[in-house]
Amino acid sequence: MASPPSLDDRRSAGSNASDGRSDEDHGVLERAVPGLATPIRAAGFWAAIVLPVAYLPLLATGLSSALEGGLFLGLLAGNLLSLYVGHAYRR
Repeated sequence: MASPPSLDDRRSAGSNASDGRSDEDHGVLERAVPGLATPIRAAGFWAAIVLPVAYLPLLATGLSSALEGGLFLGLLAGNLLSLYVGHAYRR
């Protein structure tokens, strides 16, 4: 009687098939800076959680000036970058 596959077997068997990424672009950060990949991903993850709080004062006062509009777009771009960098944190 065969035993069911372990959790590690299931992860390795479906890791690239489930997320649709090829081996070439998987772990680019880990290959570029292996010692700093985890702290960078952690910072990206937590920044993606905290940055939307900064939207509230801008949206509450309105985006009436070019400076406020630019600041809002900069925060939005920073949030998108942190989402991209931190999406693989603790997977």
